[in-house]
Amino acid sequence: MTAPRDVAPLVRAALDEDLGTLGDITSLATIARDARGEATLVARADGVVSGTDFVVETYAQVDPQVRVRLSSEDGDRVSAGDVVAHVEGPSRSLLTGERVALNFVGLLSGVATATARLVDLVEGTGAVVVDTRKTVPGLRAAQKRAVRHGGGANHRLGLDDAVMVKDNHLGLAGGLAPALERVRRRPGPVGHMTRVEVEVDSLDQLDELLAIESEQVAAGARPVVDVVLLDNMGPDEVRAAVAAIRSARSGLLVEVSGGVTETSIRALAEAGADVISAGALTHSAPWLDVALDL
Repeated sequence: MTAPRDVAPLVRAALDEDLGTLGDITSLATIARDARGEATLVARADGVVSGTDFVVETYAQVDPQVRVRLSSEDGDRVSAGDVVAHVEGPSRSLLTGERVALNFVGLLSGVATATARLVDLVEGTGAVVVDTRKTVPGLRAAQKRAVRHGGGANHRLGLDDAVMVKDNHLGLAGGLAPALERVRRRPGPVGHMTRVEVEVDSLDQLDELLAIESEQVAAGARPVVDVVLLDNMGPDEVRAAVAAIRSARSGLLVEVSGGVTETSIRALAEAGADVISAGALTHSAPWLDVALDL
């Protein structure tokens, strides 16, 4: 299978960063040129694997003579002690690629593992766990793949994916009514197929949004908003908001975001959220401990 196109340049940049101008001088100084060896990448904790493309690509760039055989695929659940991959080839090269390969697979498997925990916690509720744009610069596509490997789904990949009206937009646009009216006219690249999401941070603001939409529909206009984002609301507020939204209009999706944790997510899902977004999946998920064992 062909690796996603972001993998090779990311690996190249990581290797350039790690090797500098002189390369792995410790391995060059201590290991004979013709020495060969083999090693395994082993999970030190339970988790979900992601980033195996980066392991393969790292060793391909370090030394084409290194052979990588995957024992786990992206999305596989592993237990502590399970082998993720076997590598064999020139001994120097095994160590030269070690840290870069482990950095990628550890980081991305951590994202997948954190996602899987949240997905497991909302099982049976119908709620979908999604990420945000709070990603490591340059690694967004890889981190979002890791979220999918953990059983989650992706929010916007970038600013051009959808219209998402947040508090700062409302502040600079002059409020909900003028902001929505401008979106209604579909200016510039905002076409009729573009989804529109609006963030509200209180039940009063939600009431204002629903009233604006109702007035426009009564006047013969089509609804503008496809998704309502409830920001930093607890389960009781979410439940009340969902009831108001459902009574006002069918088909309007409800997203909940802000302060989502393993402790709170089940209650938010049971309160009626269709989608629960968590920035922590990509900005603060603990790495999965993966080591290279000789």
